[in-house]
Amino acid sequence: MGVLPEPDTSGSVDERALDAYSQVVTAVAAELTPHVAALQVTAPDGSGGAGSAVVVPGDGLLLTNAHVVGRSRAGRAVFADGSEAGVDVVGADPLSDLAVVRARGATPPPAQLGDAATLRVGQLVVAVGNPLGLAGSVTAGVVSGLGRSLPTRDGRTARVVEDVIQTDAALNPGNSGGALADSAGRVVGVNTAVAGWGLGLAVPVNDTTRRIVDALVRDGRVRRAYLGLVSTPAPLPAALAERTGRRRGLRIVDVVPGSPADRAGLKAGDLVLEAGRRPVAEAQSLQRLLFDEAIGRPLPVTVHRRGAMVDVITVPTELTGG
Repeated sequence: MGVLPEPDTSGSVDERALDAYSQVVTAVAAELTPHVAALQVTAPDGSGGAGSAVVVPGDGLLLTNAHVVGRSRAGRAVFADGSEAGVDVVGADPLSDLAVVRARGATPPPAQLGDAATLRVGQLVVAVGNPLGLAGSVTAGVVSGLGRSLPTRDGRTARVVEDVIQTDAALNPGNSGGALADSAGRVVGVNTAVAGWGLGLAVPVNDTTRRIVDALVRDGRVRRAYLGLVSTPAPLPAALAERTGRRRGLRIVDVVPGSPADRAGLKAGDLVLEAGRRPVAEAQSLQRLLFDEAIGRPLPVTVHRRGAMVDVITVPTELTGG
């Protein structure tokens, strides 16, 4: 009988794994840190705020959180290399917690933007920001959850930011507005909140985010269409899934009395399958339709209700704060 080899106690496998992990994090940090600024802003009444901002494609544009800029109109960005630039607030959208500022001077090149739709739970992510005033701080972790919701408010108007990224990468005050990147250094989220110990949230970078940024740059604000319903993703019943070839829709949880959805006859419990003749499988599918071009125009909605397919025509109004 042969002699069993002695177990390898050198720890080389663990060391190699740690090296690989470290190499990814250090590479992302080196790539991303120059594109993230410490941001300080001042409101007309003298109050101020602080956070982080990410240089994005455009003429001197930086992306941050609406709650960081608040009602401020100007401020200063300090970059990792020590350079500074005055900034003006281009526009802020409290309902997505996103804001855009423009530097008056030179900035580093823009960060590469990714797509949060490609993220998977357990995937490595790296956060870069300025927590507690400590510039260029880097933390790493994993995507802890996807499809989370973040309540936001603008005056009397409340909304939920959908498809928020949950991560266990350590986030602290000052990280808000900073970058959350994947292992390739692509920005997939804008860190927005510390929800609790070991729990951070980031607004996803996706098609909807890009539309919001474009609107802020173009108009200084985001015009949205309003239906007046609250929904949640839900699986289709087996028979319906087989008939339609789809797996999920949006279950209407609540309908605001007097809203366009209410006037069209939509009801709590309805399962939305299509909106604007397009399949609806998650909140973003519906929200990407509710921008300025949808205001005042017929929007057909197909729902499954008590075993039957029901078609209704809604006419979204403009969402206004107050």
